[in-house]
Amino acid sequence: MSYQGRWKTVKVEVDEGIAWVTFNRPEKRNAMSPTLNKEMIEVLEAVELDAQAQVLVLTGEGDAWTAGMDLKEYFREVDAGPEILQEKIRRDASRWQWQLLRMYAKPTIAMVNGWCFGGAFSPLVACDLAIAADEAVFGLSEINWGIPPGNLVSKAMADTVGHRQALYYIMTGETFTGPQAAQMGLVNKSVPRAQLRDETLALAKKLLGKNPVVLRAAKHGFKRCRELTWDQNEDYLYAKLDQAQQRDPEGGREQGLKQFLDEKAIKPGLQTYKR
Repeated sequence: MSYQGRWKTVKVEVDEGIAWVTFNRPEKRNAMSPTLNKEMIEVLEAVELDAQAQVLVLTGEGDAWTAGMDLKEYFREVDAGPEILQEKIRRDASRWQWQLLRMYAKPTIAMVNGWCFGGAFSPLVACDLAIAADEAVFGLSEINWGIPPGNLVSKAMADTVGHRQALYYIMTGETFTGPQAAQMGLVNKSVPRAQLRDETLALAKKLLGKNPVVLRAAKHGFKRCRELTWDQNEDYLYAKLDQAQQRDPEGGREQGLKQFLDEKAIKPGLQTYKR
């Protein structure tokens, strides 16, 4: 499926099973406008149904991942409009950044190539995994211009970063780097920018080698279990286990057991079963 020229603010390229989704407003440091939010809903829904795309990588054009919400288009111009329009624009932002991306049917990787500010933290944390460039700059600068973090930024920080670290950056507005983001658990790894694409590609290929039905059940199970009690989790996670087995067309559980127990061909702790 060709996506060339389909959207104004987002580029999509599918290559060898990987959908490279790129915020494409480099002149605005890829700030998220109402148009970008609307188009990202369309992008995510289209890629999710594309059989050629098995892993999604989210990145930014130029020297920024995304500098957060476009202050002019998202605030100043919207403030002058009717209240119901403000509600729709906020709903669109949450729709793709959290409702779609967080529970996406396919593995997602944030490839943070540069500036990552404010509202960018919501889609960053919604992605399953994240790799940053050492040179990337992160910041929650809202406090510096008179508002608290909006959308689901504070929730995203609370779910991924320690209490003291999260509040420090929320309350001071100070910036931090890729290696610092990795140290605090906001991203999985930080590497020099020159190595960023290769590192992300290697991770994406590793995910491509896994059973997609089981991978989806595993990541959804983890994300849901953060919101449930221990007793609820026992029922839910066993249900996900059974669901994955019933929906898996390649019978991964049976193949894995056969290759481990009968053929002695793999070591599950160290190897993936041969598909």
